[in-house]
Amino acid sequence: MALFGKREKVVSRINRILIVEDEPLVAFDNEYVLQDAGYLVVGSVDTVEVAIETIHAGQPHLVLSDIRLSAGGTGLDVAQAAREAGVPVIFVTGHCPTEAKALAVGCLAKPYTQRDLLAAIDAVDAKIGGRNPKRMPRGFTLF
Repeated sequence: MALFGKREKVVSRINRILIVEDEPLVAFDNEYVLQDAGYLVVGSVDTVEVAIETIHAGQPHLVLSDIRLSAGGTGLDVAQAAREAGVPVIFVTGHCPTEAKALAVGCLAKPYTQRDLLAAIDAVDAKIGGRNPKRMPRGFTLF
């Protein structure tokens, strides 16, 4: 009998992530953090039109979307398209709108830390996999 048991490896359902963010520094930071954590970033875009194209072409497992975007439209439009494609969305925004609950799986309040972003993704992955999240990050609401 071993003193320390082996931990069961949990298979992640989220590997491919689309970032929808119109603040270049935030988008770049998120992309770097996610790639460093082992995720594949299928795109980092700043408009609704390109986000919807990428949802259909890039087949993401998760969309991280700000609410306010450049060139018209909002993250709510992105979330509606993602929902129709069966892709969960986490809003990353300064203010989570009331409509968010119907369109997204959660909302992460800006500003957030890298650790909080990764923990929010882990919480959504756990929920999708039928497990209880290990840790709920500060500023994150899971719907």
